[in-house]
Formats: sequence, structure tokens, C-alpha cells
Amino acid sequence: MVTAPVASAPRRRSIDRSAGWITGLLLALLPAIVTAADDVDAVYFDDTPLSELLTYPDWFKKSFLDLPGDLDEAVNAGKKGIILYFGQKRCPYCERLIDVNFGEPDITRYTRAHFELVPIDIHGIDEVTDLRGTVLSERDLAVREDATFTPTLLFYDADSALALRLRGYYPPFYFRAALEYVVGEHYRREPFNVYLERGDETLTFELGDLVEEDFFSPSPHQLDRSRISAERPLAVFFEQGNCHACTILHGQTLRDPAIRRFFVDELDTVQLDMRSDTPVITPDGRRTSARAWADELGLFYAPAIVFFDESGREILRIDSVAHFFRLRNVLNYVANRGYLYEPAYQRWRTQYGF
Repeated sequence: MVTAPVASAPRRRSIDRSAGWITGLLLALLPAIVTAADDVDAVYFDDTPLSELLTYPDWFKKSFLDLPGDLDEAVNAGKKGIILYFGQKRCPYCERLIDVNFGEPDITRYTRAHFELVPIDIHGIDEVTDLRGTVLSERDLAVREDATFTPTLLFYDADSALALRLRGYYPPFYFRAALEYVVGEHYRREPFNVYLERGDETLTFELGDLVEEDFFSPSPHQLDRSRISAERPLAVFFEQGNCHACTILHGQTLRDPAIRRFFVDELDTVQLDMRSDTPVITPDGRRTSARAWADELGLFYAPAIVFFDESGREILRIDSVAHFFRLRNVLNYVANRGYLYEPAYQRWRTQYGF
């Protein structure tokens, strides 16, 4: 283990965009193992809600929100299916997807060649006819489909089957892989996390030290809450060595006192190397390893934080890019037991979040 770096992070949400030396230092210290340069840039941004409304690319479908009709049109045009894009107009993660991922010409060409992309406003009141013929509002559809973090993308094939769900923002490398996973129909044979590990040698992670925090509970990792309930919710950090996004999490977001106090004062917190054979007893009482548990949970992105309640039930997870603003809202929800009276995080955030 190595000690968490003390980064000169700002007190609140924004990252000093002029501080290029910070990015340069991080890049100098970290080998380029899994992500290309554009992916490194993609995970380093200010996640404060946008001051101006986001504008969608003109190739996003102008849909009447009749999803069976949208799917028929896509298939008749020779495409694989449709992508439902759940977003918000002030969402910085949505902006990242549009500006960074869809700013890559090959990603845009490939997406447009194989899918129609239908935008859904998670706060919208317009009626949607879903692929089963049910009519409901955009907002209710977003809650039903657990579009917890925007952008959430649901990939549907020509048979109306859900091929893949991406909840949150992922850098270009992962997004390209997701497109190829669906277009190549790999979802019929294996989960996305297995496809990623098997399908590309650039996903071979070198062993390296994790960044340690003083609030992480030491091993052995006996997390069983199924027989005797715990007093506090549990946060499990799944990380790996030589992980640029993990270094940003520890060097920036977790240095903020408003974030840090939750992990110190409100939660039980454990860190696992998601590619190790470290023994673990899971919150529901099963013996396994960190690697096997991460695979079972379908985790493919590091860092991921999975939250469990006092009895060992999963509350929600952050398994995509997340910075100060998003993490603070989730921590408020978990630490204040918002899940006890509002199981849908999205509804809770609309009413009580920041």
C-alpha cells in the first residue's frame, strides 16, 4: 500500500483548469496501461452543474417517443437497434459524453452507422411508449430503468432485448468497447466485464500498490451483515494498481473535508483490489475473493464504490466516472438513510439533493 497523496485540491467542486502542472505530474507518475491520452483527459473535469443548457448533436433522433416505431425505423435502415440516452441539460457528465466521446469522429461514425440514439429527459413529463407498449412519462421511465446517474445509455437490439446498460460516464476506450460489444452481439455469450477482460490485451493491468486512506478498515475483510446488522452503512471501494482515475479520486475528491467526513464519521469503509485473490466474506455472508466478487457484481471500471445497508443489501453503486458533486449527493443519501424512505435515488435527489 502507499499513502494517499496530498493534492492541492480546491475546497469545493471545481478543479483549477489552469493548474496544468498537476495533470502533468500525475501523468508523469502513472504508466499508460489501460487508457489512451484522450481517456486520461476524459476523467479529469469539474462536475459542477452546467451554467448553460446542454445542446444535443443534430444527429440525435428527433423522436416522438414511440420507441417501437423508433426501433422499427432503425432496423429497416439496416441498423442493429436503438440507444436510449437518459440525460439532463445541466449535466457535466452528459457534456463529457457529447464533447469528448462523440467528439471522436470514429465513435460518432460507428454509433450512427449501427444505432439510432433517442434522447430521454430524466425530468421530462412527455409521454413515452416503451418497447413493451406501456405508456409513461420520461421521468417515470427513467426511474423504472434505474437511470440513477446521467448519462445512462440503454442499448436495445433488433428484437427489443436489452443488450447493455451503461450507467454514468465512461471514457472513450470503454465506450468504444461497449459499442463493439453490442454490434458484435457478444452480449449473447458473455457479460460486458468478461468481454473487456478477454477481448483486448490493453486491459491487462500491471500489479501496483493501491492508494491507502486512514479510514479504510484493515483486513481480514469480514463484511457479513446477514446475521447481525451493523450500525452503519458500508462503502466498498473496488480499485486496482496503476489506475489513473483512482489516483484522481484519492488525490482530489477524497481530500475534500466535506467528502472525507462521511467516510470517517458516517460509514464503514473497505478497500479491495478488484484483481486480487484477497479473501472476503461478503455482506450477505458468502466466502469469496475480491476478484470473484467484483466479477460477480459485473464491475469493469475502477474505481467503483458499492454501498450496502446495515443488513447487507446493496443500496446503490458508483461504477463510472464520479467527482465531488456526484459523490457528495450519493454520500448524503447513504449516510442520512435516504434509502429507507425513498428507494429510488433519482427521486430522492430531485427532492432533497443538491
